[in-house]
Amino acid sequence: MVPYWDPRTQACLPALTTAGLPSRLSLIEAFEKADDHQGVAGRHPGETLAMLELLKAVSYAADAYPETSSEWRGWVTSRRPFTDVADWLRQQPDEQWNLFDPERPLYQNALLAPFMNAHGVGTSQIVMHHVGDYVQFFDRHHLHHGEPLTAADAFMAVITQHVCGNGGRGMIPGNLLGAALNNQAMCRAGQRVHVTALGKTLGDTLRLNLHPHDGDPGSYNYTWTDRPRRSFTAKPTAHVPDGPADLHSILGRSILVRPARLPDGSWGVDRVLMGAGDIVDLTHASALQDAVIEKGAPLKASAARALWREAHSLYAATARREKGMDLYGRLAMLPEGHRVTLWTVGLLARPGKLIAWVNDAFPYIPGRDSALRQASEEGCAIAEYVATALDDAAYAAWRIAYPNSKPADKQQQLSRFKAVGEHFAATEPLFHELLDETAEGTPVPEALTSYATEVRANAERFLTDRLRSLPPSSQGHKASTEAREKLEDILDNPRKAPTYLRKEQPA
Repeated sequence: MVPYWDPRTQACLPALTTAGLPSRLSLIEAFEKADDHQGVAGRHPGETLAMLELLKAVSYAADAYPETSSEWRGWVTSRRPFTDVADWLRQQPDEQWNLFDPERPLYQNALLAPFMNAHGVGTSQIVMHHVGDYVQFFDRHHLHHGEPLTAADAFMAVITQHVCGNGGRGMIPGNLLGAALNNQAMCRAGQRVHVTALGKTLGDTLRLNLHPHDGDPGSYNYTWTDRPRRSFTAKPTAHVPDGPADLHSILGRSILVRPARLPDGSWGVDRVLMGAGDIVDLTHASALQDAVIEKGAPLKASAARALWREAHSLYAATARREKGMDLYGRLAMLPEGHRVTLWTVGLLARPGKLIAWVNDAFPYIPGRDSALRQASEEGCAIAEYVATALDDAAYAAWRIAYPNSKPADKQQQLSRFKAVGEHFAATEPLFHELLDETAEGTPVPEALTSYATEVRANAERFLTDRLRSLPPSSQGHKASTEAREKLEDILDNPRKAPTYLRKEQPA
């Protein structure tokens, strides 16, 4: 019996109903019931992003997408249904959607099949949030003992790898299809911060993010062997997607899974192989629809700066619209009061090593974009200025507390008085409150005054807590006094301090 599992009809996409209840949807149900669900809800932000990429790719392949910006606006405001996409899926050949097809396995590379028995490893190899990196333990032993996955979980892992897979050496011999098979490139979602406009329902989200395309949707990537692909024996040339269906269904990995019967009699997966996939050119306009351009380059995730500290760049994109009619230009076309949420996702990683997903969400309302930009810019500036003031205050305390410090000890001693970590952690929710109040119509000066007052009060408290470790001596008292006065002087500086931070506001 030929194994068969089809995501069109099998429940595989984790989602939330509009009542907030968990649900699992087949692809057909995802489109038929798009407005009965809040959205898809993966186990980590990358999985959620991968599901949205999948649904967009299917919509384009089904020829269900707006051709112009005005048509896009009509789709969003009239809440055009997606039943035609569900009908298209039903009419597709069954063999084209079989995860286990021996010749054309869905989203996989059948050329790896001859090597599966000798080189296949445990299923954890393709599950990003289980693996962490592709080497795991130094002896690699437990890679061969991963628990079998259900077909639905294997499918989710496969599409997430295609969208989010990290760069580095893969756990696959390079002599199978060519040396380059072992050299995995960073996939699309790891290269920059991605922004998705979220609506009230999954249907609203899809409509918001299906960018207009006037022409053929291009090739849908069902399987590796359905079109010419890169070679693993020569330096690859970056492939330019021939349309949005191709762009959103990129096979960023060569993956093959081995079907196996599970104890309940259903089909699952017990072994996998994974190597390098397509190399794709992502510098063209259609691939940068949602990109936030900062200093001439797309914004990337940073371990040093949380995404909320880059919110001013996001709102600047909604105002500048440098790339023509991109996502931000279209959002500005919506009726005033049509609130959406801008969900940002980035991946912190090194080659072969995942560190963390970073994600955040920011309100956007047409007609309030200028106010949101002002609030975010000034709110970020206030947070950064206070952080610098806390560092300077810490230095003032250190200089007196450790008058004969050795250079090698300076940073450790300074860290005793630095309260920047607590400051940024406490400021994040206040910053989101600032944006929410601004989006709801609170005048920007009023919202900023409230925000800055709390940020300042917190900073003073955090510094006080840090200074409590000083000894109850004259030297300790002097160090504490100097630090407090330094902080106050910087926060009240009439020439440098942001207006809303100062205790005495200018007339």
